[in-house]
Amino acid sequence: MKKSSFFHRLKNIPVHVVLIGMCIIWMVPTIGLLVTSFRPVQDINTSGWWTIFAKPQGYDEYQTYCASCHGDDGTALPEADLSNPDLVQEYRRSITLTPLLEQEINGQPHLGDISLPDEDQTAAIATYMRRISGIDTNAKFTLDNYIDAFTGYRGNKTYRADCASGTQSLDLYCDIRDLANPRGMGRAFLNSLLVAVPSTIFPILIASFAAYAFSWMDFKGRQWMFALLVGLQVVPLQMTLIPISRLYASLGLNGTFQGIWMFHTGFGLPYAIYLMRNFLGSLPKEVFESAYIDGASHWTAFTKLAMPLSVPALASLAIFQFLWIWNDLLVALVFLGGQHPVLTYQIGNMVTSLGAGWHLLTAASFISMILPMIIFFALQKYFVRGLLAGSVKG
Repeated sequence: MKKSSFFHRLKNIPVHVVLIGMCIIWMVPTIGLLVTSFRPVQDINTSGWWTIFAKPQGYDEYQTYCASCHGDDGTALPEADLSNPDLVQEYRRSITLTPLLEQEINGQPHLGDISLPDEDQTAAIATYMRRISGIDTNAKFTLDNYIDAFTGYRGNKTYRADCASGTQSLDLYCDIRDLANPRGMGRAFLNSLLVAVPSTIFPILIASFAAYAFSWMDFKGRQWMFALLVGLQVVPLQMTLIPISRLYASLGLNGTFQGIWMFHTGFGLPYAIYLMRNFLGSLPKEVFESAYIDGASHWTAFTKLAMPLSVPALASLAIFQFLWIWNDLLVALVFLGGQHPVLTYQIGNMVTSLGAGWHLLTAASFISMILPMIIFFALQKYFVRGLLAGSVKG
């Protein structure tokens, strides 16, 4: 028995290796994007995200040419204290540091038997000297990318640096009002909420009533109507954009939240009714029959029995509908455009036509990602149960 169990585990090793490999393939770019979103723009432009695990720039060069005399922290020689900002300030660049390294000290070469560093190595040493002296105060991680993305900052520095200087380069207030800047992700985040929340609630609410009717109410043409609803799932959304847009234009609904709510509700209903009907239809028939015998109306059975028992399906449907709408660009672009920009629309505006501001995309992507992740993890215990809604009978 133990032997067969051992061989069974060996057979599963390739499966586990493949699954772990797939997880790594998916996770590494995501981790890289997350790390990059917290890095200063100067670091993003000069090095990859994986360099945060490496030693500081110039560390190896400093250890090779300077550490034996000046010490690791630069304080070993009091007369040449490299932790002194005033001293290091005189040798900020390789062009000023190279002549110093070429000078003799007490008739001996400055570096002894070690050959002089080249220009790139000297520049790296100067960089490391600025770090240990405290002149270079740039942190490895910063929230500036998120702040700039939220406020829609498009200056040459960062939002915080520009506001601290007192000479703002753009029409910003440098206070909480900047979160409502039409160019920023803050306004777009609220617009996405205004689109996604009602567009998720309305179809679920209507689908719940319809699914109960299809499951537990007997009326003429019930099966044909349900078959029609299932067939509507194959209708491409794109083929309806132009006729509905023209209809909205005549009704004055283009560019309004009401118009996009109705569109998402209409196209979300076929699948929502299908999922809810399958789940409600799989509930024990005896429960509803007992309720009817005791005098319960359809409304009582719906509110007291059907809905409490349908929480897994409702949660699963809410996840699907919310994620689809939250990540939608096409419908929001057609019916809202730039009047009420949503996150997916605004992310594309983070980068200018000349390519400036691309580093903000890393922060903007996680701003758009955080809420769906919270919702998914909060409802994940219902997710699989909802996916299997109505798949098992009896």
